[in-house]
Amino acid sequence: MSDALRKAEDAVREAETNTADVAHIVAAVLATQAAQQQPVPTPAPAPARRPLGPYIAAGIGGAVALTFLAMAAALLAVAVAVGAVCATVCLLVLRSVWQDMQRKAR
Repeated sequence: MSDALRKAEDAVREAETNTADVAHIVAAVLATQAAQQQPVPTPAPAPARRPLGPYIAAGIGGAVALTFLAMAAALLAVAVAVGAVCATVCLLVLRSVWQDMQRKAR
């Protein structure tokens, strides 16, 4: 029996040695995997949503301003046309008066 006991003790020692070797190998593999792992990229933050109210107000304000500018331009064009007609009539009347004065002077 002492021979069987000795064989059992040898088997336990070998198993302990093998267990320690396997533990070292597993630790080395895990360390290698940890070193080779790529860092997980963090997702980009979502862009901030801006309220649409100021943009709509600016668009409406711009449209109103352009409308007033167009109305002012149209009114200016009418004023220029009326002024041109008045100047033409005035010049025709003055020419007629001038021609009458020239006829009477002869």
